[in-house]
Amino acid sequence: MPIRLIVGLGNPGPEYEQTRHNAGFWLVDNLAGGRLVRESKYNALAAKTSIAGQEVWLLEPQTYMNRSGQSVGALARFYKIAPDDILVVHDELDLQPGVAKIKKGGSSGGHNGLKDITAALGTQDYWRLRIGIGHPRTANLQQPVVDFVLHRPRKEEQVLINDAIEKSLDVIPMLCDGRFEAAMMKLHSTAK
Repeated sequence: MPIRLIVGLGNPGPEYEQTRHNAGFWLVDNLAGGRLVRESKYNALAAKTSIAGQEVWLLEPQTYMNRSGQSVGALARFYKIAPDDILVVHDELDLQPGVAKIKKGGSSGGHNGLKDITAALGTQDYWRLRIGIGHPRTANLQQPVVDFVLHRPRKEEQVLINDAIEKSLDVIPMLCDGRFEAAMMKLHSTAK
């Protein structure tokens, strides 16, 4: 089945706009091209678009990260979108900036947005597009993780994160066409 809903994770508000935790918003913003509108019944910014000839919803929950499941669950239930047809785009501490990976299912890895979406959908079996932001330990920082994700990336990291988003945007049409293996092969072969 092709992807019918692409969810970008982040925190709403100008104070979070440029933080690492908003990498999911950055990708969906690129896909939406300014067409996202506030949908109060989902507590989100949303738009319907066509990708690879498929009708696809784009969604940015306007709850805070740890309540993302409210928006995702509400829209998925209303439009009868199965977890298999959902792609959640999020920042990933376990991948270095410049790397993006696709996977289906698995644990939340401590990511509060994923935990809440899993609870709302009642399953872990949805697709994830993981945008690498690095980890404070691998950058030799003594910064706590919560502090790290809520700060802007350094300039050189931002360039790499933007590069990973560009590579990811190239495979989104494949995902929306249901060609998951081809998308993974293409994206993962360009990983640094």
